[in-house]
Amino acid sequence: AGGEETTALLVFTSGAGAPRAVPLALVARLEEIECKDIEISDGKPVVQYRGQLMPLVHSQEGQTIEDEGKVSIVVFSEDNRSMGLIVDEIVDIVDDVLNIEINADQPGIAGSAIIDGKATDIIDAGYYLTQAFTDWFQSKATRQSADGKSKRLLLVDDSPFFRNLLKPLLSAAGYDVTMAGSGDEALAILDSGGDFDIIVSDIEMPGTNGFDLARACRKDDRWKETPIVALSAHTTKLDFERGREAGFTDYVSKSDRDALLSALSQSLTMMGDAA
Repeated sequence: AGGEETTALLVFTSGAGAPRAVPLALVARLEEIECKDIEISDGKPVVQYRGQLMPLVHSQEGQTIEDEGKVSIVVFSEDNRSMGLIVDEIVDIVDDVLNIEINADQPGIAGSAIIDGKATDIIDAGYYLTQAFTDWFQSKATRQSADGKSKRLLLVDDSPFFRNLLKPLLSAAGYDVTMAGSGDEALAILDSGGDFDIIVSDIEMPGTNGFDLARACRKDDRWKETPIVALSAHTTKLDFERGREAGFTDYVSKSDRDALLSALSQSLTMMGDAA
């Protein structure tokens, strides 16, 4: 990718540890709700929100809800469902370069990065979403092969942050995810006999970029028919056309999680219909 890409992040506090952050693209709204409006349903906190019961999930173990006062929540929404993540305080919205360092010791944390000059935990939104709804990422299209196994997905992106953001989302959606940090690494996996149901690739990568990777796959009998979905920050009509010419099945914006999951479903369904 040319230059250092920045990502808009919502920074919040939760418990006594480091500040936490989540990509703003995933957040639907920020709300303050009255503690007295929180009810317990099936042992879990919920609140009546826009005509529905919205599950609330604690961002930190051991968090308690007071009887009085207000609580800040970060709302994630998709289709007709919403979930609220309870946080201590919304601190800021920051646009910063994300150099994530992997730190998978703690459930719900994708890694840590220096954001706005401070060590910040980047949360794995998928972890909390599936606590509210175990089937949050399941769409109508099946995530499994006819033999009941998960669909194998190769995720190619030179940004560790995007790989670590997307892997939990895709895994939660039922895919068996393998990651490659470059187009060259993806081709090496191909050469070593890797077999996948679908490939998701970034476009802007040093060395073998996404277009080169798609062309190489289309020339190789082993991956010639494999659906390839492009992920890019640039999604003009010209980009789409160029992507189709290179051999991409579909082309979606990097920040649009819903469009990605939808594109994967459609590409696999089309392959199933063609088979």
